[in-house]
Formats: sequence, C-alpha cells, structure tokens
Amino acid sequence: MIFQKRKNTLVLKQKEIEKHFEQEIAKTQIEIREETFRNISWELHDNIGQLLTLAKIQLQNAADIEDVKATLNKGLTELRSLSRLINPEALKSMKLTEAITQEIERFNRLNFIEASIQVKGEEKRIDEKTEIVFFRIMQEFFSNTIKHAKASHLDVIVDYKHDELVIVAKDNGQGFDAENKNKIVGIGLENIKNRAELVNAEVSIFSKPDQGTQLTITYKY
Repeated sequence: MIFQKRKNTLVLKQKEIEKHFEQEIAKTQIEIREETFRNISWELHDNIGQLLTLAKIQLQNAADIEDVKATLNKGLTELRSLSRLINPEALKSMKLTEAITQEIERFNRLNFIEASIQVKGEEKRIDEKTEIVFFRIMQEFFSNTIKHAKASHLDVIVDYKHDELVIVAKDNGQGFDAENKNKIVGIGLENIKNRAELVNAEVSIFSKPDQGTQLTITYKY
C-alpha cells in the first residue's frame, strides 16, 4: 500500500510536470507568434512593399516590361520564402541548418547584411519542437541585428559536437550594455533565455558598445 501510494504520487507529479511543460510551450509559442507577426509586418512594409512600389513606378514611367517582370518575380520569390519560414508545418519538414541557411541566403539576396553560416560535425536531428524554438530564437537575434545593431556582417556557426549542439551567432554591430536590464533589448534577451531553458538549453549573450553582439546556444543531446 505504501509503495502504491508513492507510485501514485510520482505519477501525479509527473503529469503535473508534463502539463506545466505543455503550458509553457504554448505560452512560448504565443510569444514567438507575436514576435513573428511584428517581423512579418516589417518585412512586408520594408522589403516586399518596396519591391511592389518599384514595379509600380517602373510601369508609370513606361519602363522596359522585362524590368517590371524581374521586379515582380523578385517580390514573389521573397514572399514565398518568407511564407515558408513562418509556417510551422513547413519548418517541421526542414532541418534546423536548412532553415537557418534559407534565412542567411535571403539576407544576402536582399542585401540586408553580409551573412554566412558554417556547419561543423555530423548533423543530428533533434526533437522538432526544440529545433523550432532554436530557429525562432535565431530569427529574433537576426531581426535585432538587422533592424537595430547597424551591423554589416553576421556570422553563424552550428557545431554538432559529440555530446552537445552549440550554435553561435555573432554580428559586428554597435552592441549594447548587456548589464542594463532596464532597456527593452534586455527584456528581449531575457525572453530568449527563457525559451532556451524551456527545452533544457543554455544561452549566453555577450555584448559591449561598439563590439557587436554574440549569442551562444548550448544543448546537450
């Protein structure tokens, strides 16, 4: 009877832990969705909107129809690319490195920033929820780099070590005082850390004024 009582207590505790985890995952997904919506709004206005405006000007100025076609095709390409990278179902079918690479290629294609990615070690597929959380964290870092850091270079290293995954993203932007928790950027970085902790990963962020910012994610398999 004592054994059964302890067993029942452990089962209930495990269920409570699982329920809490699912609630935190749902909460994180909502936060990520809100951040994603803000990024989509910015992308549509500053990127795709400008391409369509350019096409309109080209038509008004009776430009070469081939130039208009090229501009519209570029707009459609970027719209499809953006659509894939915000669609959870599409992300499930991608490897983490594939999704990050598509973002990097998009930044270079649009001249947002000079970006690169390096993959080290033998790639391992981890839990898809964990991969999506990592990708959304990277997207948030990329967004901050492009919109606020005034950086010209962004470098990403995805290192599949023997017992852990290490992701490093570094820009050469203006940086900030990482110790100042009162700034909005500090709140954003705390959100990144909280999301990483949810999937049992560790995050470290190094930044100083005029020395850029580096994000490091460490995840034990």
